[in-house]
Amino acid sequence: MSRLLYLQSGGPTAVLNTSAQGVIETARAHGVAVCAAADGLAGLLAGRLLDCDALPAAAIARLGLLPGAAFGSSRQMLPPQAEAPQQWQQLAALLQRFDICQILLNGGNGSMETALLLQQLGEQFGLPLTVVGIPKTIDNDLEGTDFSPGFPSAAKYLASSLREVLLDMRSMAQGRVFILETMGRHVGWLAAAGSLAALPDEAPPLLLLPEVAYDEARLFAAVRCQIDAQGYCAIVVSEGLRSADGRFVAQMHADRVYGHEQLGGAGVWLAQRIQHGLQLHAHVAVADCLQRAARHLLSAVDARLAYQVGRMAVEWALAGQGGVMAGLQRIATPHGCDWQVVPQPLAAVANLERALPAAFIAADGLDVTPACRAYLQPLLLGEVALPFVAGLPDMQPLQFPPLPG
Repeated sequence: MSRLLYLQSGGPTAVLNTSAQGVIETARAHGVAVCAAADGLAGLLAGRLLDCDALPAAAIARLGLLPGAAFGSSRQMLPPQAEAPQQWQQLAALLQRFDICQILLNGGNGSMETALLLQQLGEQFGLPLTVVGIPKTIDNDLEGTDFSPGFPSAAKYLASSLREVLLDMRSMAQGRVFILETMGRHVGWLAAAGSLAALPDEAPPLLLLPEVAYDEARLFAAVRCQIDAQGYCAIVVSEGLRSADGRFVAQMHADRVYGHEQLGGAGVWLAQRIQHGLQLHAHVAVADCLQRAARHLLSAVDARLAYQVGRMAVEWALAGQGGVMAGLQRIATPHGCDWQVVPQPLAAVANLERALPAAFIAADGLDVTPACRAYLQPLLLGEVALPFVAGLPDMQPLQFPPLPG
């Protein structure tokens, strides 16, 4: 019997497993067997496949309650055939061995490149293989989709947490500066979400985005202005903040997988600059993995559409519509907006990175425009109930057995 293979790739999100739930439940409705690769492409290359059909429907329904990557993930990429012909042959043999006819790859822009190569692998070896990409990344930098599932929930967590801090600061407004460091290597979508935390009739948080070169004189003037006006100032800084010469202000070491710079410490670096230049002490918080794991503060829009892209990916794969990603398209409705799932060619989105458009960045470079807020606000709407046990979220992980054979 032929099988559908599901892979999770790259960093987890709060709704990554919701897409997995959509995949498995839709495939079951069609009577199609489903397996998953343990730890993404790395597990697939090692032949470590998990049997998704071994768990009952009630267990699969719990997938959407879990943050992280339920099947394990990796950042391993598939090289072009010319660079790794033996690896391609190994993969082709494994797919034939387990009679895998559909592959759904759930990941970001680099993962869409791997999905494209897997589609080419099927064509190269004459396999009846259909590959569909499922978008996922909290960075929101995927092309071909209005937003990337995972981003709205991360944005909601950041904006909510920052609003709570603003009220804390307001109660003790004595020349206080608070800095929140978000993820975002090259794009400032997560940092931009901090703009939604603004309290009515008070200055919004200052935003330091990768798309805007760091200008210390401009920042210090804005900080001083807010301190004088309201007694405190909040700053949201992306980990990918760059100086005028294009270098990251906080770089730790090179990433061993991608070769990218491993970033960290932009918030602490900025606090030191403020201490030195303005003689103001700054508290620093680093959201780090918290922003992608915060299942307790999920966006209902995010959860609903994460499930939908998983569902549609199965429908297209079973219909033989491969080489595409399940993109989201925003549409106007009488009550605001909604989204529909549309196919986007993998070749048009693979390895591309979508930055904040210039029209979303305020003229002073320290805020976003009303157009950006209008884009962001609908993504955060709605909450999803989470069961609690003994006062804590009920998030027991699922155990999938190895696929026989």
